[in-house]
Amino acid sequence: MSRREQLEAMLADEPQDTFLRYALAMELENESELEKSIEMFQSLMEDSPPYVPAFFMLGQLFARVDRSEEARPVLEAGIEQARQQGDSHAAGEMSDFLASLQ
Repeated sequence: MSRREQLEAMLADEPQDTFLRYALAMELENESELEKSIEMFQSLMEDSPPYVPAFFMLGQLFARVDRSEEARPVLEAGIEQARQQGDSHAAGEMSDFLASLQ
């Protein structure tokens, strides 16, 4: 059973598990299933509360595939969410990455 299949099986039992959804989004990206990966990251960003690492990973994904214009607002929103959730480390990482895009 592949890693993706394992994650999908675990998600069948726990469909709202944030970390499993995040891991599957990462695995989809690794398999070049970029649109599916993007959709999963966006879903995590819409959770309540939003899953902060998803903003950073999606921003990086957009930058890697020459979609930097889409990366910027994702990273800006991620920085704001990180600050709201008290995660200054993530906010700093995203700020640094955002600065590298400009």
